[in-house]
Amino acid sequence: MAFKLNISVSFICLMVLVLATGSYGGGISIYWGQNGNEGTLAETCATGNYEYVNIAFLATFGNGQTPMINLAGHCDPYSNGCTGLSSDIKSCQAKGVKVILSIGGGAGSYSLSSSDDARQVAMYLWNNFLGGTSSSRPLGPAVLDGIDFDIEGGTGEHWDDLAKYLSGYSKKGKKLYLTAAPQCPFPDAWVGNALKTGLFDYVWVQFYNNPPCQYSSADIANLEDAWKQWTSDIPATKIFLGLPAAPDAAGSGFIPVNDLTSEVLPAIKNSSKYGGVMLWSKYYDDQSGYSSSIKSHV
Repeated sequence: MAFKLNISVSFICLMVLVLATGSYGGGISIYWGQNGNEGTLAETCATGNYEYVNIAFLATFGNGQTPMINLAGHCDPYSNGCTGLSSDIKSCQAKGVKVILSIGGGAGSYSLSSSDDARQVAMYLWNNFLGGTSSSRPLGPAVLDGIDFDIEGGTGEHWDDLAKYLSGYSKKGKKLYLTAAPQCPFPDAWVGNALKTGLFDYVWVQFYNNPPCQYSSADIANLEDAWKQWTSDIPATKIFLGLPAAPDAAGSGFIPVNDLTSEVLPAIKNSSKYGGVMLWSKYYDDQSGYSSSIKSHV
């Protein structure tokens, strides 16, 4: 007695991919720029470990302030000393790595006072880091791939406006990626409203320094519950598990490699929104070798 197998070609291709790679094709996102001892941007991309590099941070902007980038010991923006990064950015992009400017950070001076302020900031970002033109591009002529919202202070006002104004520039040719790094307690106090717009491509949720929703010594329940809420309630293309790359990289939330690969990743990778892992930061990853240890499992 014959029977017919009704399995789609796409399903077979997916299973072949899963069996061949052991994963659903997640990538690693890294933050670079806050420690002068973490190697150059070009060296960071040359490791082959990262699909996304967030240049951190444009720490001062909005509310009438002159925007200023802060890349710690890498270069001096006050003397236009960061324009040399342009060749590094192009080198990264030639390897298929998306290079994104992260705005905000934990110690910046930034806020948006109105929708018009958000429009002005969007225009500044477009002209100085993206596809627009300006005589004072801090990172030189290279065109970055997008903007990351790492908003951890100020107010929660008008970040949705900024996302809308920035996304409007995507219509001018090259795709402009929008990413965000909210804290894992849901909804995020600062960018919660912005994330509801559905304009964000990648959201790397910080599952650290937040004990109520992070992994702790063999207890995955809190992290898993938070992960399910983020992946079901936020209209983003992909959600990433944001982690410290070493125990010293955050106050809490570090997950040992074996726990991550044997317990945590298997529990979250069944989500169609799973995008991979975000690590803070390149400096700590250099110390621990974390990305190299987890890459084949992500």
